[in-house]
Amino acid sequence: MGINLIFDYTKELIGTGILLIVYISLRLITTKLVRRYAESSHTLEHRTNLVIKYIHLFINIVAFIALVLIWGVQTKDIFIALSSITTVVGVAMFAQWSILSNITSGIILFFSFPFKIGDIIKIHDKDFPFEAEIEDIGAFHVYLKTLDGEMVIYPNNLLLQRGISIMKNHFDDKEFID
Repeated sequence: MGINLIFDYTKELIGTGILLIVYISLRLITTKLVRRYAESSHTLEHRTNLVIKYIHLFINIVAFIALVLIWGVQTKDIFIALSSITTVVGVAMFAQWSILSNITSGIILFFSFPFKIGDIIKIHDKDFPFEAEIEDIGAFHVYLKTLDGEMVIYPNNLLLQRGISIMKNHFDDKEFID
């Protein structure tokens, strides 16, 4: 009985094995690439780990979907489950849109923005313009210290929406030895 069961599901077992190899490889490769990028751009370790966690979550979701497809779950069952999940997630996303926006902005800030921790920036907001030093860049907020010593917690998504000038780069005062 056990041998017949294995032969009945040979394609699924081989597909699962291949998926497992691809899954592990993708996690290792993306981790290595993000760490290499972070090292070359002088990004802090905790920010790097946060981005890696988000990428791993995405890979986990894709692997789970692939596993469901490999094992041949009925299409109508998938649609029922997805519609239920989508309803719950849709309500949650609508309620938490700004949180998701800030997480996405945090990932964009990690990979493509020209300012780093230690830079002094000027935010061109018509209602509340100010100049501050970047103390930390988190998943949801950037922690800024104004010239008066006040700590301002600024949402990541607003950094993408406002004009920003870099007044002083944190590398200006440091010497690098090659």
